[in-house]
Amino acid sequence: MSDTPKFTVIDRRKKAGEEQENQQPSTPAEDSAPEESSGGPRLVVNEPKPETAPEAPPAAAEAEEELPQPPTAQESREQKEAYDASAQRLEDLVRAQNPAMGEHPPITFEHLVQQFYVSAMIQMGAGAQEGQRPRVDILGARTTIDLLGVLAEKTRGNLTPAEDSTLQSVLFEVRMAFLELTNMINMQAMQPPQPPPPQAKR
Repeated sequence: MSDTPKFTVIDRRKKAGEEQENQQPSTPAEDSAPEESSGGPRLVVNEPKPETAPEAPPAAAEAEEELPQPPTAQESREQKEAYDASAQRLEDLVRAQNPAMGEHPPITFEHLVQQFYVSAMIQMGAGAQEGQRPRVDILGARTTIDLLGVLAEKTRGNLTPAEDSTLQSVLFEVRMAFLELTNMINMQAMQPPQPPPPQAKR
């Protein structure tokens, strides 16, 4: 059952015309008085008439019209093959200049989760060099953590046990770090400002 409140649109002019046929015309004060028999809020519309009001196109339809056409399966396949060939040429070039470098490992789901984890921890001040004040981007960290939550929601039921365990562990850890950091920020904000040190009398 929807929680959206129900509104009833009443055309007062049409109602007044019907009342004129059946009984004496009502006064303006009576027309403007709300009906007490209604069980919920009512929206009274005087002008323009509902039948003559221009219909606004749905926002969803406009958004669909603005979206570009997705590539065809053949276009996606050809682009993937071109991308793989270009990436392989780049790897061959780098390995030719660095013979000791091993082959680049394939990218897996764990790499994606690890990338989010590193980004969130850096945004929360981790990785700062010793002696330097950590730079905290708490709003950026929240966005990164929320993206991890979206990833967990959208991939639910499609991951291997190892992938799901990695994602849930990382999500728990970054959320815990976020809670600790925001609690520290709140405590600092609640502390009264320190008075300036007294100046020495001359």
